[in-house]
Amino acid sequence: MSINTMIRKEDTLVTALGNSYSYEEYRNLVEKLAAEGKSTGPVQTEALANYTQLNDRRMKRWDKTLRFSEEAVSKITAVSKKMTWTVLTESWCGDASPALPVMNKIAELNPNIELRVVLRDENTDLMNQFLTNGGMSIPKLIVRDDVSNEVVADWGPRSANATKLVEDHKAVHGMIKPEFKQDIQVWYNRDKGQSILADLLLLLPLE
Repeated sequence: MSINTMIRKEDTLVTALGNSYSYEEYRNLVEKLAAEGKSTGPVQTEALANYTQLNDRRMKRWDKTLRFSEEAVSKITAVSKKMTWTVLTESWCGDASPALPVMNKIAELNPNIELRVVLRDENTDLMNQFLTNGGMSIPKLIVRDDVSNEVVADWGPRSANATKLVEDHKAVHGMIKPEFKQDIQVWYNRDKGQSILADLLLLLPLE
């Protein structure tokens, strides 16, 4: 990565953070939109509103039931470097519903890790710098070292294990079939956030 590209990413990230949400603020927003039959983003459809309502219920459940092992908690609490975790998402994103609660629980366990949520469609300049295979896939987590102000890592839109499920499905069907969205949510429930957690632990700095 060139120095100019690095500086541009950092500047765009700072701009996005100026219009970001805490996790609690984001959850309140999604809950409000779900109650109103709306979604985030400029396009409002019944389908997106329905997905927002589903995700609101899913995140409520994840927030209550998510559990980390003692080993994971130890790794998280050992981080002494100050970091900002910025996640691009939208209320209708099914892959975000299990991921954001995991990110939030990590941040809750260590005050050196600050989680901020930004909406993808309001921050396309930032999103375009963190594409996945050329697409604006979300959620996308961006990790910044707050001492150097450098972007040091990114993650998303899915864990390595979930990504393999998607790739295997595409290999068989040539596309993502509508029913797969339900299938992967069932898998997320069985996995209990552990694949996402394992991936995110790899983003933590070695002390």
